[in-house]
Amino acid sequence: MSWRFAFSTLGCPGASLEDVLGLAVENDAQGVELRVHEEEFLHLGVSEPEAAGIGEQVRAAGLVISALAGYVQVCRPGEDARVVEELRAMIRLAEVTGAEAVRVFPGGEDEADAGAQDRIAAVLPQLRAAGVRLLVETHDSHPTGRQTLRLVQELREPQLAAVLWDGLHPWRSGEDPEETRELLGDHLAYFQVKDAVWRDGAWVPVVVGEGQVPVQQQARLLQDFTGWVSLEWERRWHPQIAPLAEALPPAASWFRRWNPA
Repeated sequence: MSWRFAFSTLGCPGASLEDVLGLAVENDAQGVELRVHEEEFLHLGVSEPEAAGIGEQVRAAGLVISALAGYVQVCRPGEDARVVEELRAMIRLAEVTGAEAVRVFPGGEDEADAGAQDRIAAVLPQLRAAGVRLLVETHDSHPTGRQTLRLVQELREPQLAAVLWDGLHPWRSGEDPEETRELLGDHLAYFQVKDAVWRDGAWVPVVVGEGQVPVQQQARLLQDFTGWVSLEWERRWHPQIAPLAEALPPAASWFRRWNPA
């Protein structure tokens, strides 16, 4: 069992690819989780040659694109065809850049499971052909492991469609980390480590190990996990917090302490 360390570019909004790669190399990361958004250097409007060039630069730096962090909502109300089209575009972008996975959100109603399953099932052949995995994050309408698992479990192909465990959301929603880990089982494909404190009516990010999130308990529970452990430092949503360059070294230290390799 072993982990690989990455970080999300949500922590350095607007940074250049060169700056992202520099941060990764300086902090001994094996990968980078690239936010796919029109504010960033990688988005769905980028041409395929340009996207391929981004992937080549990442590999030339000795790194891997652990995931593309997109914003498709698989439970979103509305036409299935449009959501499937967005999924296909994200998967194609992952294939062209060489990314291992694409991150999506639930983003709908808690009872929208069946429709989401159908949408994901529609892109399973493309995922298989591209060698890409779809990761549904424990987020928004489905913040717990129990809820998110429902979206992929019946598909019975965890190597293609699995769960991204965001370290904050299940716990803040009342699901103990031990329960989350047990529920997800083989459907756990990716872990986003983060720490936070409750301040002025909101969860505010803090350096890993300095907040209220049980990151040490989560680390112990993940000793049998093989896969990516990615720091999600939400500076895009909390511009008052420290730069990613200051948050990465403590996260890397936490990673080295707990990595079962």
